[in-house]
Amino acid sequence: MGSDERYDLVVLGSGPGGYVAAIRASQLGMKTAVVEADKVGGVCLNVGCIPSKSLIYQAGIYQHVGALKEMGLKIDLSGFDYGSVQKKSRKAAEKLSKGVQFLLKKNNVDLIEGYGRLEGPNEVRLEAGDRLSAAHIILATGSRTAEIPGFSIDEKLVLSSTGALMLQELPKSLLILGAGAIGVEFAYIMNAFGVEVHLVEMMDQILPLEDSEVVDVVARIFKKRGVRILTGTKALSWEKKGKAARVVLEDKSKKKTELDAEKILLAVGRVPNTEDIGLDRVGLETERGFIPVGDYYETAVKSICAIGDVVATPLLAHVASKEGEIAVEHMAGLHPVPRIDPLSIPGAVYTEPQLASFGYTEARAREKKIDFKATTFPYRGAGKSVAIEQPDGMVKILTDSSSGEILGAHVVGSEATELIHELLLARSSELLAEDVAGMIHAHPTLSEAVMEGMRSVLGQAIHV
Repeated sequence: MGSDERYDLVVLGSGPGGYVAAIRASQLGMKTAVVEADKVGGVCLNVGCIPSKSLIYQAGIYQHVGALKEMGLKIDLSGFDYGSVQKKSRKAAEKLSKGVQFLLKKNNVDLIEGYGRLEGPNEVRLEAGDRLSAAHIILATGSRTAEIPGFSIDEKLVLSSTGALMLQELPKSLLILGAGAIGVEFAYIMNAFGVEVHLVEMMDQILPLEDSEVVDVVARIFKKRGVRILTGTKALSWEKKGKAARVVLEDKSKKKTELDAEKILLAVGRVPNTEDIGLDRVGLETERGFIPVGDYYETAVKSICAIGDVVATPLLAHVASKEGEIAVEHMAGLHPVPRIDPLSIPGAVYTEPQLASFGYTEARAREKKIDFKATTFPYRGAGKSVAIEQPDGMVKILTDSSSGEILGAHVVGSEATELIHELLLARSSELLAEDVAGMIHAHPTLSEAVMEGMRSVLGQAIHV
């Protein structure tokens, strides 16, 4: 590669935002390159979404050994090796990383290894000294684990999510600070494998952004399995006690308690990687670390766009991917829908039971003074949930009281992260409850709970 390499588009970062944007750009006839300082696929693929889902899958298998015993099988767990579980998760990540490299090559996208920084509105400079000229640049450099005062990550006693994914031996006990999706998923994994788990959250409920009624189902099952949940609680400090950590906690009444754990996992959020990518060289400023963008993710510098975790939108892989597509299609002169409707973004938590949602929660709808109707249908009303021994859960639907418009939906239970999309498609297609309720659903399926949920909106539910 020479110093005079010229492109239509250079993308900094090969995560789900960067690589999707690059491939879409190439499909649209743009000469494109991706600059990656670490592993292709970014955090999501290498130390996030993919390996964590591998661990969750294996945790589910381990957790359901009891079901095999009920069939009369004798199972010896004495040879269990968590290291082999972790290795399988790494293989999944490595396989998909290679898959993304193949996709980039297949779509004629140049993959350039190295750390890149903005050198000007149309130039990226690599640490090795090479320069890339481009008509357009996309910043997709992602994010990292946020820290809190007094809890510096050392990946020994205080872990990031990356450190937790790299553990080859299970700790006897784990204190998780932060009960968003990452914290709750790790709580499920570790508890399933027999680790003593303490889940600490400053807000009044775990999964604070989700609807409280569906969260109650997850919390109840977690507690039944032995996960200790401490909400309305924050961590003040910690000190080393032998090979473990002693953490000082404080609840809302200012009462302090001490809790010992072999490891601490920080899951209090993420911080955008915007400090060292040359923003100052092009006059771009950040707000709380995020890069301000317009309707098509363009920054204040016309030739530069920003997508994914470096902008103030939900820090989700699928959001980054869609933002990348919108930005690139706009560059190519197409007319994509501007921005993403935040009420149409699905969220997914891959615990057992799973939780998925989009749109308004009850609390937010009340806050906005919306006249709405909330309707629920229990999972156990769908015959398949009982047949597969997964009866815990519900489908909850919020509709506008006058128009019947779907304002939001929340599903908790088996395969909730798959079921949510029928409801989201209904909202996106401006369908009403009667449209979904009147559609024949195969029996027995969990999706019948969606149909019955819509029938419940109309006051016509059969199986409840």
